[in-house]
Amino acid sequence: MKKLLRIILLVGQIFYLLNQLFADLRVHGLFSDNMVLQQGTTVPVWGWANEGEIVTVQIQNQKATAKVKNGQWMAKLKNLKPGGPYELVVYTLTETIRFTNVLVGEVWLCSGQSNMEWPLSKTEDPDPVIQSASNTLIRFVTIPHTNLKTPTNNVFATWVECTPSTVSNFSAVAYYFGRELQKSLCVPVGLILSSWGGTAAEQWTSEEALKSVPRLRDEILLSYEKAVQEYEEALRKWEQSGRTNARPRAPRIPSGLYNGMIAPLIPFAICGVIWYQGESNVDRADQYRVLFPTLIRDWRSAWGKHDLPFIFVQLAPYLAIKPDPSESAWAELREAQLLTMKKVKNTRMVVITDAGDPKDIHPKKKEPVGVRLARAALAIAYKEPIEWSGPIFSRMVIKGEKAIVYFDHVGGGLACPDPEIKGFAICGPDKKFVWAKAEIIASNAIAVYSPLVEKPVAVRYGWADCPVVNLYNKEGLPASPFRTDNFPLLTAPKNK
Repeated sequence: MKKLLRIILLVGQIFYLLNQLFADLRVHGLFSDNMVLQQGTTVPVWGWANEGEIVTVQIQNQKATAKVKNGQWMAKLKNLKPGGPYELVVYTLTETIRFTNVLVGEVWLCSGQSNMEWPLSKTEDPDPVIQSASNTLIRFVTIPHTNLKTPTNNVFATWVECTPSTVSNFSAVAYYFGRELQKSLCVPVGLILSSWGGTAAEQWTSEEALKSVPRLRDEILLSYEKAVQEYEEALRKWEQSGRTNARPRAPRIPSGLYNGMIAPLIPFAICGVIWYQGESNVDRADQYRVLFPTLIRDWRSAWGKHDLPFIFVQLAPYLAIKPDPSESAWAELREAQLLTMKKVKNTRMVVITDAGDPKDIHPKKKEPVGVRLARAALAIAYKEPIEWSGPIFSRMVIKGEKAIVYFDHVGGGLACPDPEIKGFAICGPDKKFVWAKAEIIASNAIAVYSPLVEKPVAVRYGWADCPVVNLYNKEGLPASPFRTDNFPLLTAPKNK
């Protein structure tokens, strides 16, 4: 059945391409039957046609026109009402293109690396979820993997309705997000999946944005030029050697995925972005503090929306559980994500310290990830008065042998499902962290202490590759890992 569906979609794409190739009037490839258009805002519809022609776009008894200039046209619909199905008609005096079964509702871009891409069929107990997934009010489209040195202006993909056969190989995180959003808002939801496993954030950031930040220009763009030269030399030697060993691996192209998988989507109207990425940047967590905010601002600039909602997932626990407190690059990446939320307005971060797997970088628990993303979206984009985050560190006060730690986003109050709170460490002037006891002393405060530390200096929580933690608020949302110190980072540049 899955193979047949893929064949049908492929044939449909080929038919569309052939039809567009030999037509004078063409519409951008992201527009297709079954799509969802964004409600309540300006919706650009664009494409190509003969010079000077007038192109008309019509839906919901609304018409928008545009004159072709330099072979291109763009018409703008205004404030579409949620509902459907509708027919979107694009026409000139001589040609007409019709898109059927079109809905109007909420459209979200879902991007990142493998944990965003991870299919529903490979998650925890997927069969009951897949079999009950039929919902014609949820539509999605998957952008093909495309890695380019320069930006492209078109993409060819097909929107589909959410059914057991289509959702099985679709992103689990995006599906759970869309399902919760549709259930809460009672309007159609469209999901654009543009993701690729094993990719780094700089690949999703435009070259212009990377150039605009001196550190990123030097550490990423200039380093890439050097890496290309080294790769070409290694490849030459490999070919001369008779190819007896493994082929040298080509360096990642900075901006390559932005060019091939983000640039062609602009300016398709969206409500916001959900993002799950960071694993491929763990070894450069300190750099991520600069890179990730740059990516967010870059995308907002490209869409012309400085406050575009951007919601992301903090990395899940992974790798071996260590018996003692220690330094951790994974903890540093999580901190970079937390700092990004605090620094960049209209962003939200969801914490999944309770949904990881020490033995699998692709944890199978994807439902809480999507559900928490939807909860954050309801708060940030739709202004629902709900607590969307678990406890976030606010400040620390030293009182004798105890460190009193205060939190924001406690909701109904701090909570722990177990007899003892796990995951806190404390240090004195020697900067040597030891495990600490922790007690809830107020709805927003915890006392942290250890008989081994007489004069507390700093506290850490969940500071590990694979933290074992259990602090929540009463809404059931986990606290973010944090540290109160500013000791040197593992991933900081050596000369810093």
